[in-house]
Amino acid sequence: MGATSIPLAKQLAKRDVPALVYDAVNLEGVAMTLPEVQTILDGITVGGHRISDQNMAMNQAKTWERIFELVDDSKFSFSKEIALLLHNIAGEEEVLEWGKFRSGYVSITGSEHEPPGPDELDEKWVEVQTAVNACNDIYDQAITAFLQMARSQFFWDVNKRTGRFMMNGILLSAGFPIINVPAKRQQEFNTLMLDFYTSNDMQPMNGFLRSCIDEKIIKNFQLDLKIG
Repeated sequence: MGATSIPLAKQLAKRDVPALVYDAVNLEGVAMTLPEVQTILDGITVGGHRISDQNMAMNQAKTWERIFELVDDSKFSFSKEIALLLHNIAGEEEVLEWGKFRSGYVSITGSEHEPPGPDELDEKWVEVQTAVNACNDIYDQAITAFLQMARSQFFWDVNKRTGRFMMNGILLSAGFPIINVPAKRQQEFNTLMLDFYTSNDMQPMNGFLRSCIDEKIIKNFQLDLKIG
């Protein structure tokens, strides 16, 4: 794509931030409507929801804004530094420690896969970074980043969300439309992720995530590039 497509890709994502936040919080099991999310992002408290859930929504929006800034300044990269930066925003007040790799052992609910121990995480990051950089296709690169971050569980929590932010940062910085997992596909997403944790076979999830790209956005994106 190239630099000329970066503003367009970012504009499309920026326009959809309320919907992106809505899908993300619902994927985490927090039942919010899109109007409720929009109200929260406008700075107004919504009755019937825990403060922690509303903070989750706000943190999602703040993380998107930080990604847009990094892309604008050509400072986004798939690096530990950026991952910690984004987790520091996305995980604030939600996890035991935010903005740093976990200092203990974790497990994945419903999976027998054992993530690496805390003393192995730095070495594991290098391994993941090598796998990401080895991909020639930008979507393969972005999806590998998300999946391997999720499987490694670098943080106490907010791993999938941080992984998706890194995935989409890769796409936006290359001028490609983002991948958003719709809340209505939550069961399919969760089932495929559990299979992936066990097998480490990325192909089924790769196909699923590619199918989440809005075809209308792709068509509009291609059309606008031609016009431009």
